[in-house]
Amino acid sequence: LLGHSDADVLLHAIMDALLGAAALGDIGRHFPDTDPAYKGISSLKLLEHVGALLEEHYFLIENIDATIIAQAPKMRPFIDMMRKNIADTLHIDLSQINVKATTEEGL
Repeated sequence: LLGHSDADVLLHAIMDALLGAAALGDIGRHFPDTDPAYKGISSLKLLEHVGALLEEHYFLIENIDATIIAQAPKMRPFIDMMRKNIADTLHIDLSQINVKATTEEGL
């Protein structure tokens, strides 16, 4: 995928959901693609910033649930690692994060 940062669509969706739930805008507002500081940056770094921003505003993350829709590659082998990276970055328990994958069959 092409993007200004590393274009990790899962993390971008999670960040937008967290920012939106807290009424703090979206990732475009916080990390504009016109700012060279974010060119090629790891989305985990951006997620870390979002977590800090939520903390500054006294928000706590209860749970995260995300679905990846993709034909390929198969996501199942990577889901545990994705969950761990998200939990570690946001300093929350692994049990608070669910990531699932499906294909577009039947859509």
